Amino acid sequence: MKTRPFLIASGLIWLFVVIAGLRIMLVYENTPGIAATAPVAWPLSSRLQRAPKGATLIMLAHPRCPCTRASIGELNELMAHCQGKVTAYVLFFKPKGFADTWAKTDLWQSAAAIPGVTVMCDEDNQEAQRFHAETSGQTMLFDNAGHLLFSGGITGSRGHFGDNVGLSNIESLLTSGKAERNKTLVFGCSLRDPISSRSYPVLKEVN
Repeated sequence: MKTRPFLIASGLIWLFVVIAGLRIMLVYENTPGIAATAPVAWPLSSRLQRAPKGATLIMLAHPRCPCTRASIGELNELMAHCQGKVTAYVLFFKPKGFADTWAKTDLWQSAAAIPGVTVMCDEDNQEAQRFHAETSGQTMLFDNAGHLLFSGGITGSRGHFGDNVGLSNIESLLTSGKAERNKTLVFGCSLRDPISSRSYPVLKEVN
């Protein structure tokens, strides 16, 4: 009989810990990063080449951000649905002085395998700064004249795959030239913290 109150108390404590953990996880998944104040026109200082025909999409990414896996997955879906309508770049952050292999994780390989996507290192966030990007997964779409059409994220929350406002609006812009929204929240890790193992769990590095 003496053990019964102890078991009840232990069960209540366990339940409280589980609920608190779930709440923290949900808050984290649904907390957006800093969205870019995207330039209204393609930066002239960018070393990237806009597509001469059709639209150009760029995604700024951190190669060791687990949230970005979903962004790469959604980009794959977008490119499959809009073949021939858009040229895409994924720019992976690389700290200054680090070898390119630091950025070539499995996220790099996944992005490089998408038809129509060019993957490049962005040393010391130089391109991210030109496009005013702060968060991994930040995506921008420009028309063939260099005018900004869309800026935001293409996932509904951190690491979440599935239908979302960003992806559907980019598809609409590419197929019909119209969209209900041209800006969405961005869910991902900061591009500014180069090597924090706490913020960026190390993924498998691929040579």
